[in-house]
Amino acid sequence: MKEGKLAAIAAYITIIGTIVAYFMNLEKKDTVASFHIRQALGTHILFYLMGILASMFTGYMIPTAFYIFVLVLWAYGLIIAIKGEQKETPLVGGFFQKIFKSIT
Repeated sequence: MKEGKLAAIAAYITIIGTIVAYFMNLEKKDTVASFHIRQALGTHILFYLMGILASMFTGYMIPTAFYIFVLVLWAYGLIIAIKGEQKETPLVGGFFQKIFKSIT
């Protein structure tokens, strides 16, 4: 398995995996790894922000919808990383690439 692809996959395995992937990608800059590190970082941050937002609701339907949304984004990103492709996460991927563009 190519080192860049391994870093891309590792980025989706918790926020710690994203940090590890970032350091794995420091020496040999791989465009696929950099792309997925930005996508995964955005997905992890979105998860925590939506968790804070979901905690404001007393029912279970709205928080469940939030978590399913983030789970789908995470799974999509992981599958694309396993394939070694560079496809943005639907709805938010372009934003993640833009705000984390300094991560190369």
